[in-house]
Amino acid sequence: MKIIMLGAPGAGKGTQAKMIADKYGVPHVSTGDIFRANIKNGTELGMEAKKYMDQGLLVPDELTVKILLDRVAQEDCRNGYVLDGFPRTIPQAEVLDKALSDLGDKIDYAIDVDVPDENIIQRMSGRRACIACGATYHIEHVPPKTEGICDRCGKELVLRDDDKPETVKNRLDVYHKQTQPLIEFYTGKGILKSVDGTQDMKDVFASICKILG
Repeated sequence: MKIIMLGAPGAGKGTQAKMIADKYGVPHVSTGDIFRANIKNGTELGMEAKKYMDQGLLVPDELTVKILLDRVAQEDCRNGYVLDGFPRTIPQAEVLDKALSDLGDKIDYAIDVDVPDENIIQRMSGRRACIACGATYHIEHVPPKTEGICDRCGKELVLRDDDKPETVKNRLDVYHKQTQPLIEFYTGKGILKSVDGTQDMKDVFASICKILG
């Protein structure tokens, strides 16, 4: 079972990817994690990617797919995997598709965790993080016992720049331009499944499990 997770930043796709991986016993493959692991281990592909990253450049799609294929060729991915964070654009999806096709393989499902922009802005602007220990809260869903103070270490909680409404809106604009076209791409291949991401996290997961069987 080979799955791609789609959804806007803050839609909760990473959380769902981890839950799918746990339930179905397949690895949660995050591109950020793979890059970090390859660089840390000093692999040839990792060093090549580092050259681009050190210059603040995006790693080319072909190299990203090579690193990804290297990861999914490992023994623990034999029964499938959940891809999180890739592809982000149509060219990346096409490179991945061709590479898998050359191996006689393909993606089984592209799952879109669908959440309207206004919900995401509200959801993310409610997040608070501890400046000392890094613990995270949400003013509505997971509030601290004392407003603005971390339960764990007693230090101040802040709204991170990443979670400010204007930053979130910019990230959503990039998502709509670059990543949303993937929904049409995978719909055309007949493998797109959409779930209502505004539901409770457990209900979203139940909807996904119904699709996967």
